[in-house]
Amino acid sequence: MKVALIALALLLAVPPMAPAAPLAHREVLPNGIVLLVAERPAIPIVAVRVSHRAGAVFDPPDHAGLANLTGAVITRGTAKRSGPELDAAIEFVGGHLEAGAGRDGLSESLSVLKRDLGLGLDLLQEVVLTPAFPDDEVKRKIGEIQAAIQRSEESPETVASRALARLTFPNHPYGVPVEGTKESVGKLTRDDVVKFYRTFVRPDTTVIAVVGAVTVDEARREVMTRFGSWPKPAAPAPPPPGPPTPAPPAAETIKKELTQATILLGRQAINQRNPDYFPLTVASYILGGGSASRLYSRVREQGGLAYAVYSYLAPGRYAASFIGSAQTRAAEVGKVSDILSEELARMTRERVTDRELSLAKAYLIGSFPLRLDTSAKVADFLIAIEELGLGLDYADRYRELIARVTADDVLRVAGQYFPPQTFNRVVVGPAP
Repeated sequence: MKVALIALALLLAVPPMAPAAPLAHREVLPNGIVLLVAERPAIPIVAVRVSHRAGAVFDPPDHAGLANLTGAVITRGTAKRSGPELDAAIEFVGGHLEAGAGRDGLSESLSVLKRDLGLGLDLLQEVVLTPAFPDDEVKRKIGEIQAAIQRSEESPETVASRALARLTFPNHPYGVPVEGTKESVGKLTRDDVVKFYRTFVRPDTTVIAVVGAVTVDEARREVMTRFGSWPKPAAPAPPPPGPPTPAPPAAETIKKELTQATILLGRQAINQRNPDYFPLTVASYILGGGSASRLYSRVREQGGLAYAVYSYLAPGRYAASFIGSAQTRAAEVGKVSDILSEELARMTRERVTDRELSLAKAYLIGSFPLRLDTSAKVADFLIAIEELGLGLDYADRYRELIARVTADDVLRVAGQYFPPQTFNRVVVGPAP
């Protein structure tokens, strides 16, 4: 009851149909950079995100982990400053300058007080346009990444997630770990990093979001001063990967000497560009989205069978997956797996109750503003909706589309995406 009241209060506080001012200003600069500016005059900190279409999906097949390595070393020296000099310059004004690569993109992030924005953007310009990629830093990062991969092998959740991705997205970049493998990373060189950077980091595949105490005119002027002369290559940008091909579901058991087992179920799904994403989001929350979900109630509260149990949608730019997860005692793997399958199947046969539907929609709508409560979150959100082509009105449309979901909608999408026989299955734990 308490959870329902909190969710209802959040819903009432943020009416899904209330009109709102545009989230940001958008324009395309002459060299192809997409500039997004959200004015937040009451916030003295300015957050800047620069995102390039240069993620791990573009790693060559024999160079897994290359985008991740490039993102790790791009701030470790420029044509003007060493990595430690960059660190000292931004730390002197209490700011942050970071970079990294994920599955879909490589990005640089800046956060500074408004009075220090000029210095911060100067440093950001150096990192984006003139990275040096010192060979000693590349080799050091390779060692660090390999050590991190080795440590991650001790995490059953990570091991299971990698195996599930491989089964869910065979012969597709989403099936390959972003960080690569110890072997693939060990083969990478500075020349590989430089080639990747020159191929994929270009203005016509770059989005810059500026959020905080800055006007549109100020942001445009500052960005143009530093990035306006960045030349657009004559050759077209490399194409993104195609959609993943469907594959028969598979199962895999990975034996580890542990006191508990990790169970993962997963299959290909849809992202926010598909209208069915919204009823599927509601269905996922009802199934395993929180302490009021069916999986939590049956597996944890009623059965005491799992330490953690949940389900969620994992949308990406080029593909998406739906995942169910549970951690339980080794002796209970069969029982918990059966319950997961039973609850998935029940969602395909029976309409959810009015209470389940109302609670799920109230939570999803009411919690949405928490994604936008800081300048950094707004900048990240702007980058995401731009890259997915969702439009600057997406925040309002999300709440409206969730509010419109009916029990029949949930039943329909569950019938398509929840049949248990369509899921891949991974278990990591002790031998039975």
